[in-house]
Amino acid sequence: MGVRGRGGTCAEAFEQAALALTAIVADPRQVHPLERVELACEAPDDELLLVDWLNAVIYEMDTRHVLFCRYRVSLACHRLRGEAWGESVDVRRHSPAVEPKGATYTALAVRREADGSWLAQCVVDV
Repeated sequence: MGVRGRGGTCAEAFEQAALALTAIVADPRQVHPLERVELACEAPDDELLLVDWLNAVIYEMDTRHVLFCRYRVSLACHRLRGEAWGESVDVRRHSPAVEPKGATYTALAVRREADGSWLAQCVVDV
């Protein structure tokens, strides 16, 4: 399943890609921002950083049994500091559709578009 984020900055595109990740599991509008989780990762380039970021989000979703509805990312020199807000999965309310297993290098791209916006995308195994 492909996830794609677009934003005015690279950090916003990473945030939107993570939100797209949530959206393949459940409707993010049904998730309440009750719990905050801090995440950090680093990679040699922005594309590998996107994969690491999404995999960190997947790890937290899996080990904490939560869904996230809001993200905040700051980027500097291929280092990411992020925050995710969400809540424990409520099967009846969230109706989770799939379980993401991991972000892949398939269709991996992080780039500035001709209009100045940023794109961050890849395929996620479910």
